[in-house]
Amino acid sequence: MEHITTPKVENVKLLDRYTNRKPANGTLYLTATHLIYVEASAEVRKETWILHHHIATVEKLPLTTTGCPLLIHCKNFRVAHFVIGHERDCHEVYTSLLKLSQPVKPEELYAFSYNPKMPKDNREVGWKMIDLKVDYQRMGIPNDYWEITDANKDYEVCNTYPPEIVVPKAASKATVLGSSKFRSRGRIPVLSYFYKQNNAAICRCSQPLSGFSARCLEDEQMLQAIRQANPGSPFMYVVDTRPKLNAMANRAAGKGYESEDHYDKIRFKFIGIENIHVMRNSLQKLLEVCETKSPSMSDFLTGLENSGWLRHIKAVMDAGVFLAKAVKDERASVLVHCSDGWDRTAQVCSLASLFLDPFYRTCKGFMVLIEKDWITVGHKFSHRCGHLDGDPKEVSPVFTQFIECVWQLMQQFPCAFEFNERFLLEIHDHVYSCQFGNFLGTCHKEREDLKIFEKTHSLWPFLLQKKQEFRNPLYKGFTVYKELQPNTLPFSFQFWCGMYNRFDKGMHPKQSVLDQLLSCMSQKMKLEDSATELENKLPFLDGPLPNEACSLSKIVNATVESSKTPMLNTPQDYEGEPPALLTNGTTVGEFDVTSQVDQKNKENLAHHQDLSGLSNTAGVIDSETEEKLQPQ
Repeated sequence: MEHITTPKVENVKLLDRYTNRKPANGTLYLTATHLIYVEASAEVRKETWILHHHIATVEKLPLTTTGCPLLIHCKNFRVAHFVIGHERDCHEVYTSLLKLSQPVKPEELYAFSYNPKMPKDNREVGWKMIDLKVDYQRMGIPNDYWEITDANKDYEVCNTYPPEIVVPKAASKATVLGSSKFRSRGRIPVLSYFYKQNNAAICRCSQPLSGFSARCLEDEQMLQAIRQANPGSPFMYVVDTRPKLNAMANRAAGKGYESEDHYDKIRFKFIGIENIHVMRNSLQKLLEVCETKSPSMSDFLTGLENSGWLRHIKAVMDAGVFLAKAVKDERASVLVHCSDGWDRTAQVCSLASLFLDPFYRTCKGFMVLIEKDWITVGHKFSHRCGHLDGDPKEVSPVFTQFIECVWQLMQQFPCAFEFNERFLLEIHDHVYSCQFGNFLGTCHKEREDLKIFEKTHSLWPFLLQKKQEFRNPLYKGFTVYKELQPNTLPFSFQFWCGMYNRFDKGMHPKQSVLDQLLSCMSQKMKLEDSATELENKLPFLDGPLPNEACSLSKIVNATVESSKTPMLNTPQDYEGEPPALLTNGTTVGEFDVTSQVDQKNKENLAHHQDLSGLSNTAGVIDSETEEKLQPQ
């Protein structure tokens, strides 16, 4: 709170860049954690909350006749354009936000003050919810070839790896330690994913310190142990995700890549994913296109192409596809690295696992995947997300690209994922929010030093509590899509409006298959409840007549089915029947189900009374007569 000099400013305008309507007028509040804007003119109280940690840049624009503009860009791609009446107020808000959005010490991050008021035991259980040992056991590890070892328990092998790592059983401790001295930052080859159907494995590491000719016997033995752990293949792939030119430049600095002359039975391959600096610049160009107020179609498409963003997304997807095909189709193990093995390597290994294993396409499985390939093995979230005031050249949208790759997959396989787009956006928001401790720091050791597990809360229980909101109504379960083989031709990739223009209210309404389906599901539940209530109101007259209950059931079912019709033929693989037509050519769903059931009830009741009268006169009606009296 010491950074806040002016906690409240009145008569502040909020501009909407996509509409020409009159700007909203309201009050701006600064709290210890959020900027809050409350519209004064709205009939219903309308609030805009912006978390300080979400703010990427704050810009005070030149004074105008209407006031002093303040432009805020957020890491989750919200853009807020305020106009403050007095320049002094604007300057004080500006300086406060600069300090609030760029904390210097980790202890100043939101996670350390966030208190959801739950018992201490619940917090501990939340942190234990994801157990990677259980996931390795699901893969079939330990087995004859792989083991979970505590060789790194004192971080003597690598200080950015977790205490327990999975390595080949054939690799001795001397081999592990020797390899760590020959790999950048000690990041030796460790297992990322084991494909138990054929014993092929995906492993990850950092670049070797090979220079132009240096060798390391222990590192060569380590790779040999990985290859021999897959007896079904005579070779293994070593994949460098960098462009070849970049890798060769690293050789001049004493680093580089593996030589096929020194490592036995490997096939070396470059992938060509650009570095963090190229990705950062690409995203900036993309956002400039998104923020253009009235672009022509030509300008938008040209800007999108010039940003190179979708081209980079394709490169990451191509790399994941190569790994998955090598493991599944060629039955070969793969070792992956970039420079230090915590950016491009994390993207590619996690995507390949997603292609190969349907478990990672569930809500719980996706959390396990992020924990396994991003958090535990040391992605530099703190640096890449700019959580603290530091070097801006370390910031890069590496994790954002991974989340987008998953979304692109969901567009091609809408029935293969248990979760929906909202789930991805929620995770992405909290990577930057610093509300939970999962994404703080750069590695497991740093999180231990910061006492993250004792002082902060885990995101995963929070997400599971909202699981119903994140469900994909099209999901077909584990068995339908065992492996995914995405198309990576250029026409397969889409611009993700839901991510980069999510907060632009002037662009709504946006067409969303998900929203329509969730709406239909909600309508269906209401109709089923209404039908149940109406059935309970039906008079109990010696039991229903033949076909009476069936007729009522058909009406209700036809009405419920009609709620699905807006989605017919929209997503691939979605199966549904056309709506039943009434005699006038309209669908059942266009009528009020209550009035239909009431009318049917009256008809059946009147008919039943007629039959009852006949029964009193003629005694028991024989079956032939009863059949003739049934309503047609």
